[in-house]
Amino acid sequence: MNKRDLLSITDLSPKEIEGVLNRAVELKGGAVSNALAGKSVALLFEKPSLRTKLSFDLAVHQLGGHPVYFAPEEVGLGKREPVADVARVLERQVDCLMARTFAHATVEELAAHASVPVVNALSDAEHPCQALADLLTIQEHTGRLQGATIAFIGDGNNVAVSLALGAASLGASFVIASPQGYGLPAAVLAKAEAMAAERNATVKQVVAPQEAVRGADVVYTDVWTSMGQENEAQQRRQAFQEYQVTPELMALAKPGAIFMHDLPAHHGEEIAEGMLEHPRSVAFAQAENKLHATKGLLELLLGRTPA
Repeated sequence: MNKRDLLSITDLSPKEIEGVLNRAVELKGGAVSNALAGKSVALLFEKPSLRTKLSFDLAVHQLGGHPVYFAPEEVGLGKREPVADVARVLERQVDCLMARTFAHATVEELAAHASVPVVNALSDAEHPCQALADLLTIQEHTGRLQGATIAFIGDGNNVAVSLALGAASLGASFVIASPQGYGLPAAVLAKAEAMAAERNATVKQVVAPQEAVRGADVVYTDVWTSMGQENEAQQRRQAFQEYQVTPELMALAKPGAIFMHDLPAHHGEEIAEGMLEHPRSVAFAQAENKLHATKGLLELLLGRTPA
């Protein structure tokens, strides 16, 4: 059987994404699965993480498998040992590789040399596992994905890329407000626009946060400076100073709109103090859903195929 990798959210068809989300709902509701019984998953980290390590470790355990965690200094991908060699060592002993890396090329190289599935748990290009958790959260709290409108305020980063593509594939509209020069990559925007059009949805890049948020079902933001961009921090703070999500900005969205943040949050930067405690904030439910979405994904890649 051909192995399946998840390097981009577009590696899953719309039907497969829906299947993963539906299975995640079942597992969250108490369904028991041993889909990974007798199987092991290597967890490779170049970047630190709270939610990704927690969700993958628990997901593998709860599906009956065995996770093996590798801290950055233990492997040294591409430094202590070539990426291709790491892949060829691990493929002989584990059933899946999960990698959280700086460069997307690293997960691509792992996938090219490993005969077992490789999962991108964050790279500089995409964050597909986060997108699955986000889509699950939107479905759970708004009751729909098709026809919903998601407003993303901030940088057109890896999180925004995966969410834009994932939303478009399921018929949700996506609008992102960013300063000039910080929007979605042009190729991603064009691809997402084309995908959305096939499902009677839209994807737009705008400048004004107020324009993006008006009438939205979801208001989403992320940090202005991602890991690896620390030398740009001051420049980015200046560029994004008008892009803070506040209660006043939330008030422009639809009544009952939800507020999302993938965490960790920088209070006083991309969000006003207290926004995580806003009555419409689902940020911590969103963090929990990384566990359930990950379980649904691992079942698809390694075990039970969602209906």
